[in-house]
Amino acid sequence: MAPFTFNRLQYDSGDWDVDQRMPSNLLDSLIQYTTLPVNPEERVVSLRDPAVLGLPFAYLAGHRLVEMDRTETEHFRQLVENGGFVFVDDCNHDIDGLFARSFEGEMARIFGSRALQRIPNDHELYSCFFDFPDGPPATSFELNGWGDDLVHEYLQAIEVDGRIGVLYSNKDYGCEWDYDYRNKRWLARDNTRFGVNVVMHALTR
Repeated sequence: MAPFTFNRLQYDSGDWDVDQRMPSNLLDSLIQYTTLPVNPEERVVSLRDPAVLGLPFAYLAGHRLVEMDRTETEHFRQLVENGGFVFVDDCNHDIDGLFARSFEGEMARIFGSRALQRIPNDHELYSCFFDFPDGPPATSFELNGWGDDLVHEYLQAIEVDGRIGVLYSNKDYGCEWDYDYRNKRWLARDNTRFGVNVVMHALTR
């Protein structure tokens, strides 16, 4: 098996380069908990690059506008329809913020107005490695970081041929996991374990 590579999608319209310590933290968890061979270096791939078409896993995040041009649109569509898995995280952790509005609009434009759907909290995503019986774990930003008491109780997805092609979160996991991986020893429970589920589900579905 080829080593797993954390591929971050670069797009021209917004601030794609966020949560810079998150990938190394998640990769550390994959090494710690699984037998998956892992490439220790994050890879940044432009959505304009044809190389995106063969990626098994990709990550897209930001705070600002997501507005794909013709090439980015076609490559994103082909990436998903060719069997790729894209984990998308809204760093604003909000409803109807700029990232959320623009990304959701792009998904409706590319895949149809009803393509992005809530996934149930008993979906196999939440039990494929670690068990999360209540669905997606809350982040500290939801519970006390923003003061708005806004907790997103579910994730959304675009499914293609019965599998998740796009997993979409408004929970700001990127910021939640954006710390030096060596600091996980101070946590009562490693909060990147859900990231392990995301990757393992993406690679084994």
